[in-house]
Amino acid sequence: MPQWLALFNVFCFTLLFTLTTSTPSHAQMGGGGMGGSGGGAPPPNERARFREHVHDMGGLRIRRESGDTIVTSVEIRGNRFVGTAKVLQLLETRPDRLFDEEMVLSDIRKLNEFGAFSDVRYRIEDRPEGKHVIFEVVELPTVSDVVYFGNRGLNDRELRGRSGVQANDPLNEFTIESAVRRLEDYYREQGFNNAVISSQVGHQGDPRAVVFRISEGVKERIHRIRIVGNQIEGEARLKKVIRSRDSFMRVGDYIGNTANLQQIDADVDILTSYYRNLGFLRAHVSRLIEYDETGKWLNVTFVVVENERYIINDIKIVGNQFVPEEQLRERLTLKPGEFFSGMKLNLDTSELMYSYGTLGFIYCEVEPQPVMRDEPDRVDLVFKINEGDRWKIGQIFVNIEGEPHLMRETMLLNQLDLVEGQYIDRRKLESGRNVLNRLQLFETNPTLADAPDIKVVPQEDSFDYEY
Repeated sequence: MPQWLALFNVFCFTLLFTLTTSTPSHAQMGGGGMGGSGGGAPPPNERARFREHVHDMGGLRIRRESGDTIVTSVEIRGNRFVGTAKVLQLLETRPDRLFDEEMVLSDIRKLNEFGAFSDVRYRIEDRPEGKHVIFEVVELPTVSDVVYFGNRGLNDRELRGRSGVQANDPLNEFTIESAVRRLEDYYREQGFNNAVISSQVGHQGDPRAVVFRISEGVKERIHRIRIVGNQIEGEARLKKVIRSRDSFMRVGDYIGNTANLQQIDADVDILTSYYRNLGFLRAHVSRLIEYDETGKWLNVTFVVVENERYIINDIKIVGNQFVPEEQLRERLTLKPGEFFSGMKLNLDTSELMYSYGTLGFIYCEVEPQPVMRDEPDRVDLVFKINEGDRWKIGQIFVNIEGEPHLMRETMLLNQLDLVEGQYIDRRKLESGRNVLNRLQLFETNPTLADAPDIKVVPQEDSFDYEY
């Protein structure tokens, strides 16, 4: 990527939506809801005009600033181990912005939540050219060294990456306790299910050293996995559904068969969901674990109780006002008389929400509910719809951070099919996001900047956008 492209830090469109109401009797599903019988004002003849203020000021955030005094400088005092640049990144109070004491108090809260300081205070100095803001911090003691004692199966490098504690970090008891939990979870993921870890602050004359004492135990592996009680699916198929693996004909005794007990329990849920997605709504799965005499090898048996497979008796749609029920039913893949399918149910739910989103109902909620009938193998499906309000695009703002600005806002807007005055169409919104990513003109590395995006912001009467 050319160097000038990497200088673009963030690009985003901000869409301000206005609430509109429509007559339900004139609604139709399909066509994106852009005009026709959907109602509403026609689109404008020109693309939206962006205020020169946003471009000239280098992409300032779209927010109203209060006050009449400029912040001339910001100073950090008292920090020794935490870099000044790192502290400044956390602050909203910055030079050449309007002074806002509420924002300063918000910055104080952020610094306290950062976890590196025991006390944070501020002072304001009035100068002829404006306000000089001073943040005074008192740092917590820092970690001088991290020692891992007793580990044999896992090396120090692996443990350092998991604990998250390293030299020069704040010496925080909560952070150390969290590191112990993360290390224990990591050991269990690696098959050390009996590992015990304790922590200690201070070691051999160094009061700021952190020591993790580890008792690993033995590493456990799965010798064999059996699945019993299954009738509709074979064992080979079900063993591919779960994530745990056993040894293969004693050839792969030490490859991919680590005994993660949390994963084995998760596999019980995976098998249960798999059967219920196939229509066995009352399916039940349990597991049995047996160890050998060494305690290193175990056999796992999953016991499946399938019960009856349910057939859809009827499908009902309630709560819809804007779109007729007949048009909603056309969108469904599930039909009465078919076997229940959890996968199709999720697809139908998403399709209904997506279809409403193309008509401007961007906050529509669809809740599917299976209702058991008196018959042993029959179920009714009820889709509860909360349409919410219908929204139009009120205003479009562009926000670009970084230098230099080599693109005009009108050029960017021409890449998108979004026009003020139209109902928001979720398809066009997603298409616009894809267009931004394909342009390859903005920084997309998450470690350097937020990815380019289109953000939806409902418009409120209290907002003032007079520049």
